[in-house]
Amino acid sequence: MNKGRVYLVGAGPGDPKLISVRGMEAIQKADVIVYDRLANPRLLKHRRPEAELIFVGKLPDKHILKQEEINQLLVDLALQGKVVTRLKGGDPSVFGRVGEEAELLADNDVIFDIIPGITSSIAVPAYAGIPVTHRDFTSSFAIITGHEYPNKTYSSLDWEHLAKAIGTMVFLMGVANLEQICRELIRCGKPPEMPVALVRWGTWADQATITGTLSDITEKVREANFKSPAVIIVGEVVKLREKLAWIEKKPLFGRRVLVTRARSQASELVDLIDDMGGEAVEFPVIRLQPPSRPEAIQALDLALDKLHEFDWVLLTSVNGVEYFFRRLREKGIDVRKMGNARIAAVGPKTAEALAERGIIADVLPAKYQGEGILEAIQADLKAGQKMLLPTADLARDYLPAKLKELGLEVTEVDVYENVLTTDDGDEIIHLLQNQSIHIITFTSSSTVTNLLEALRQLGVEDPLSLLQGVEIACIGPKTAETVSQYGLPVTYMAEEATVASLVQSMSQKDDGVVYP
Repeated sequence: MNKGRVYLVGAGPGDPKLISVRGMEAIQKADVIVYDRLANPRLLKHRRPEAELIFVGKLPDKHILKQEEINQLLVDLALQGKVVTRLKGGDPSVFGRVGEEAELLADNDVIFDIIPGITSSIAVPAYAGIPVTHRDFTSSFAIITGHEYPNKTYSSLDWEHLAKAIGTMVFLMGVANLEQICRELIRCGKPPEMPVALVRWGTWADQATITGTLSDITEKVREANFKSPAVIIVGEVVKLREKLAWIEKKPLFGRRVLVTRARSQASELVDLIDDMGGEAVEFPVIRLQPPSRPEAIQALDLALDKLHEFDWVLLTSVNGVEYFFRRLREKGIDVRKMGNARIAAVGPKTAEALAERGIIADVLPAKYQGEGILEAIQADLKAGQKMLLPTADLARDYLPAKLKELGLEVTEVDVYENVLTTDDGDEIIHLLQNQSIHIITFTSSSTVTNLLEALRQLGVEDPLSLLQGVEIACIGPKTAETVSQYGLPVTYMAEEATVASLVQSMSQKDDGVVYP
């Protein structure tokens, strides 16, 4: 069997968008991903579906595998002919033991690549508004392990040199030894009033910062029960934090937002949440796919074969547009068969999706208001006209019923269906149980019902109790109504049927309007 190869990848400090392009490519091509606790789980969603995951994370007082065992694991997997990605937080060359792993791979003639990552020693201070160098303060910095004690009877660090020659000092893995670090620096000449900052879980939604001086930071950390993992920054540059703490000024900073939308649609919402300083966690409880029931397929194809007979075609969502035109392509039907049919779109995003296909909607509501499309088309209607209504399998009966009341002959067909999924559900349950999800977004009624059903299928007996205390954000009154039917309050509701409006509503921190 041919030997595999190993990619030793730095995942960056936590924010999944800080991984390198090469690092992402290594995740996407891996047969096996060996990862630790400081690599953001969101990165694993980019793996191939069949890729094996092996967790080898380390806690300060507990190791799942010893380092020597991890080294050997990488060799064994590669010798089985597998492509292995070893995913490590930060940069693997900065106290990440990549040298030890690479040495054993080299000893066994295994091909490996070292793919650097953004080190937490620089990124974490930057996310806290602390540049490690600044020409008004210092032109040098040092990255130092804070994890020497208590295993060593003496320190290999030259404290006097550090205290006198280095401007900014960044200590990694040093929270447990903070008192010793401060004492040594003061002993070797650093002034007791030298600024110090500790940044915990930097670049994550849980990022927290505490500041002080060499003389008082230990007591402040103890009183705040400030735990690892944290980066310690010692130096005059800490004074810049108050002015430069950029990410903390964003409206969704410190907020972890659950996105329940189908993965194929979620990217815009995820990006907007990230731009506002939040951390988006995807749990796509809906997967969209073409109709699977034979009777639904037959009804759709029959309607498309008679496309020229319809006076109206009403599209009610971007998904409806996508799957409607997909089926036209599959059947080889020319869109010009719609002839003189009037095209109506329920909202601006739907109209935009039509425009991308060279079709300008004849009718578009001035503003999304649920019944807005009914008001918009009434002036052009004639009794007895035929309308094609391509929708989802779970679409409400409200719209077809109202259209029929207006005298239209409505043919409603399913162009796609919503399928319940529970992928990565265990991680979501863990976050909810630990109250680490602050907001849940619902973009349709089906995302509401599917989330609750997904939690039940994952073994949660009372899903509603798990959502208590979590703020809920909805697109549209119908979605909000579904949430309210389950007895949950809606904290934010988008004024328009767009994800941009949804994120904007969540960003109004001080409004706090709760819809009953």
